Amino acid sequence: MALIRNPESLLAVGNNNYQLSFRTAVPAVGTPGTGGRGAAVGGAVESSNVDITAQLVNMITAQRNFQANAQMISTEDSITQTIINIR
Repeated sequence: MALIRNPESLLAVGNNNYQLSFRTAVPAVGTPGTGGRGAAVGGAVESSNVDITAQLVNMITAQRNFQANAQMISTEDSITQTIINIR
């Protein structure tokens, strides 16, 4: 596994791939889990996925709350206009 001391200097080449640039220091190659390198954990990518159903429910709830708030503001504006017209 390699440790890049200045990852901001890497060049994005697409599809989540990066390459070294002239500003990139020499990568420190070594055993995973040593010298500040991360560990290689089997199944870590699969377990990091989000629960799409829960996220969809959260998005629908947020949208409903937004619509309710927008309707409340519209109603308040209508009431204010009615009060102003009464005077």
